[in-house]
Amino acid sequence: MVMMASWRWTAVLICLQWVFQYALCREVTLPSGPLYRVAGFPLSIPCAVSGYEGSRTQDFEWYLYREDSQGRQMGVISTRDPGFPYTPFQARVRSGDVRVERDSGDKARLVFQRLRADDQVVSQNTLRLAFSASKMANLCQRGAEIKIHCSAGVQSKQHTHLSITFGVRGGGSGTGSGSSSGTPREIIAIDKELGLTPGRGESYQKRYDDGEITLVKKSGDGGRDVYVMRVSAVAPEDSGAYFCEASQWILDPDGAWQKIAQRTLEIGNLTVSGLAPGGRSGLLVQWMRRGAVSSEDRALTGGGVEVEVARYGPDGVVSWGDDSSRGGRGGGGSMEKEVEGRYSLRLFSAHPADSGVYRCAVSVYAGRLNPGPSSAATITQRSEGVKVSAVANLPRGPLLKRGDTITLLCNISVVTTGPAQVEVQWLQRAVLPAQEGGATTGGVVIEKGGDQPSVEEKGRVLASLTYEGLSRLYKNSSSEVSMDRVSPGTYRLRIFSAQDQDQGLFVCQAEVWGQDPHGGWYNTGARAQSETVRVYLYARAADLLLIPLVVGMSSALFVGVVIIATVTCCFMKRLARQRSPK
Repeated sequence: MVMMASWRWTAVLICLQWVFQYALCREVTLPSGPLYRVAGFPLSIPCAVSGYEGSRTQDFEWYLYREDSQGRQMGVISTRDPGFPYTPFQARVRSGDVRVERDSGDKARLVFQRLRADDQVVSQNTLRLAFSASKMANLCQRGAEIKIHCSAGVQSKQHTHLSITFGVRGGGSGTGSGSSSGTPREIIAIDKELGLTPGRGESYQKRYDDGEITLVKKSGDGGRDVYVMRVSAVAPEDSGAYFCEASQWILDPDGAWQKIAQRTLEIGNLTVSGLAPGGRSGLLVQWMRRGAVSSEDRALTGGGVEVEVARYGPDGVVSWGDDSSRGGRGGGGSMEKEVEGRYSLRLFSAHPADSGVYRCAVSVYAGRLNPGPSSAATITQRSEGVKVSAVANLPRGPLLKRGDTITLLCNISVVTTGPAQVEVQWLQRAVLPAQEGGATTGGVVIEKGGDQPSVEEKGRVLASLTYEGLSRLYKNSSSEVSMDRVSPGTYRLRIFSAQDQDQGLFVCQAEVWGQDPHGGWYNTGARAQSETVRVYLYARAADLLLIPLVVGMSSALFVGVVIIATVTCCFMKRLARQRSPK
């Protein structure tokens, strides 16, 4: 069990100067406390003297006042008197475990080479370290990936930080020999301020910037975190003895971070072998795509995340990325090695979703990316000959009132040269102040112009009908809704028992899906939006008569009460006069 020592230096340690004739106006400076350190690790406490006269070489004596000794002092060490140390410290002073190191004539440091739990009051503290390795062997080929897992945890009543360093000793010469001797080289670390820093040198910095060396922190069991270092492509200079070092840091009152505990775990030796002499390097060829196509003019935007379309491995096996399902679409695409050094990608029945910027990335067997990336090829796919229009309206009928059923129709017309299906959505959005004041006819205002709302104005989806004929209804806070297709080109939205919240602007949107020669459906990108329809609900007659009825009844009741009270009062007065003696 590792123990943490609490050093209260405000009145715990005193250093005294023993040239008494120059003791006037002398100032002794010690670090402010309390200081917290861990037993079993070094401690250094500086002491400086100023404002003195005479010799520049001052003598120092150190005392320890234990909190459980009722103010009694214990001599620790003196630069003047060899017999000064108290009995518990004599052997430690003779062995050098406790000593004084001078920085100058008037500055010295009390050094504990190895703190003991009985040096001062203690509280529990533990620092534990363990490791496991994944895909790491004593011998691996150049370009292989290694992962090293190192778990560490601290239990302390004080606020401390834990730094983790992965490093390697020996190697680095390209000979591939792993050795536990040699100067340690830091690969990557999480420092005392919890920042991620690569090892010193341009090599580690560049590999870190390229994403070849990474370090992540994960939650582990038993209060310990797991730190995973990954090297995606090792090189012969990575050979050596790997280690993981955990250090515990505390922030002293003077604002400086101090290391109070450290554990180092030797993981093992790794030897990286190069490619066989005269052997032919295998190649990994990847086709990558970046970018999306806008829905307005189908022009390339250049944005988006880069995804892998397909890869041709060193073993000659073609695999398709998660972004593409062409490998299972009945020959929807192919990737081939035509001749040595030439690879082709073919996409059959191209869809608008295939638009983007394509590039070819090549890695040699060693796993290093080719320093000369290919130039980008831009592909823009358009769905020619597909036109769609949408018109929204409300059937003629009586004025809409609260509690009625709102029925909206969307008429869709599609012009295309092949099989097509339509996906329709009904959206509702609030009425903006600039749209107030429009005339209403039959409870509906149709705003001409086919305005395109901004992202903030698009509103929420009430219902949709997919190209497969599936109806999707979304939660409506006030009323129930339904959507169906009443004819090949007419789609109906109904809102039952409409309330005030169901008023607003309604719009229908249509997207056309086409069928490729292999029977698969794809979004052609052709879409249309109807004109905006504003629905207004009038109050019911019962609602309009309710307020006058309540006011009238209240007034009648009030007048009746006043009349009855007046008649009763007059009757009582008259009765009283008749009974009075004459």
